[in-house]
Amino acid sequence: MMKNGSMGLKIFNSEDLNFLLTNRIPRIALTHLMGRLSQIKSPLFARLAIGVWKLFTDLELDDTQNSGFESVHACFIRSLKPGSRPINTSEEVLTSPCDGIIGEFGKIVEGQLFQAKGFPYTLRDLLGDEHLNHHWQNGTYVTIRITSAMYHRFHAPYKGEVKRMRYFSGDTWNVNPIALKRVEKLFCKNERALLQFDIGEGRHTLALIPVAAVLVASIKVHGIEPVLSLNYTGPVEMDCQLHFDKGQEMGWFQHGSTILMFAPQGFEMLPTWSVGDRVRMGQGLMRLP
Repeated sequence: MMKNGSMGLKIFNSEDLNFLLTNRIPRIALTHLMGRLSQIKSPLFARLAIGVWKLFTDLELDDTQNSGFESVHACFIRSLKPGSRPINTSEEVLTSPCDGIIGEFGKIVEGQLFQAKGFPYTLRDLLGDEHLNHHWQNGTYVTIRITSAMYHRFHAPYKGEVKRMRYFSGDTWNVNPIALKRVEKLFCKNERALLQFDIGEGRHTLALIPVAAVLVASIKVHGIEPVLSLNYTGPVEMDCQLHFDKGQEMGWFQHGSTILMFAPQGFEMLPTWSVGDRVRMGQGLMRLP
């Protein structure tokens, strides 16, 4: 038998059609509309909308803490049953901050990295000011794509503190592999936030960068108000002191998108991972120097 959602997925088998339907649309206007519709508090409306959603994706609800949702938004940001994501507690390992699919990973060579094969971008393109880039200039990066069907919250990959956050307003291009192979410097165009995360008593600084996308553009970071969205008009740089234990929830996306994680020179991806692998929050991802 076909899995639930297989019929709808056939619509997107053509790369050209997928790109057209998810990018050649009024992206920002539809993102605002989706935001309003998702907040409607009606269990009946939520059930109907989630039913349509299931036609196009294999929505993962088996490990969800609550089975009933008063809104589509509540389903988007659903929490997990306790213990459903074991955390690798080794002090030598950074864990995955989220569920997702490994899109790309490798070395950052003189500030350059890749969103897809043949599509490079630079730290300066993504982060702007040069003073933000020296931590990761020749470090290691990994891109983790969260599909719309997956768990959408992100967690601390190690014990540490977020000392600074920088918000970048932007567009809402789809971040699926089809778009990443067609739109140059896509991550640098989209709405995103940089969390500078100090670990090892300040010896190392990681970058966690949630990147928003079409129908998604809302990023919540616990301890920072308000929700970062296309309507946000507050300060773009914030000093803060937010402590997180390894595996502790840091925030969420309103739908599904991408997490970029950068580590300084000396960090290495664990050899068990390959591009295209499915990863779960809490699994070991990188080894510390």
